[in-house]
Amino acid sequence: MENLRLPLGAWVEALLDFIGAVFGWLFDAIALALDAIYEGLDWVLVTPPFWLIIIALAALAYSVKGWKLALGTALGLFLIVLLDQWDNAMDTLALVLVAAAIAIIISIPVGIWAARNDTVSRIVRPILDFLQTIPAFVYLIPAIIFFGVGAVPGMIATILFALAPGVRLTELGIRGVDSEVVEAGQAFGATPGRILRQIQLPLALPSIMAGVNQIIMLSLSMVVIAGMVGAGGLGGEIVRALGRINVGLAFEAGISVVMIAMILDRMTSAFADKGGPRAASRRRAKRVDAAPTARDKQDAAGSVSRIPMR
Repeated sequence: MENLRLPLGAWVEALLDFIGAVFGWLFDAIALALDAIYEGLDWVLVTPPFWLIIIALAALAYSVKGWKLALGTALGLFLIVLLDQWDNAMDTLALVLVAAAIAIIISIPVGIWAARNDTVSRIVRPILDFLQTIPAFVYLIPAIIFFGVGAVPGMIATILFALAPGVRLTELGIRGVDSEVVEAGQAFGATPGRILRQIQLPLALPSIMAGVNQIIMLSLSMVVIAGMVGAGGLGGEIVRALGRINVGLAFEAGISVVMIAMILDRMTSAFADKGGPRAASRRRAKRVDAAPTARDKQDAAGSVSRIPMR
């Protein structure tokens, strides 16, 4: 019994070596593509003057929520400028946006598939449990092995870490749609694709957007861990502050992360807010489209007058 040991670690190392030898070309292509996307978005955010980016993000906040969110966005970003963390914050924002976008592109279709197929749901559920319970630092080991050091392994680890809630909440939202509404669509001859696009997805939108929100928040929570593998940005500043025991630098970088997190959280929450300006404008547009015109009223009156009286 003393020598009884399962060599699981050796098996995993052998598996990683085999995957790296066989699919090394694929990992190189993925790293090249992710690095190009990240560098392009980072250039867009860093190159213009800071005030131009602040105005653009404040305008986006105003369009989705209103002037209060726009003002809060402008003040939060200006605070980052005053802390001299603007370039690092934009590096972090670019990394988070790329990683979150890829996680969303993967999680929503998988969640839809799981909601429409019980077999897929049973297969996906333990995988999501594994992704959510494994320590975040463990993601860095295979990411470094396959992608080296830099922003790419940080993005890969972030994608894996943030993927699960998007799948779960998308599946939950679609399964939560009233079956009678779906049956009504089927009774009118709607195809499964049309039922998904026009019934299930609109009704499940609050749950889906909650999943998107969670993906973005979890992506930001991986900033510091990604900074440990050379991703840079605010995570790199926090790691540098930890190495030097520099409380002031760590606090400034941490506040900058909080500002970005609050802005992204409020914006994504506003898209699913039924009481926001966007929802109100949509309701007004629907009422205008549904309102009968004068010609419709005349036609209706004429048709009534032509009904024979007995």
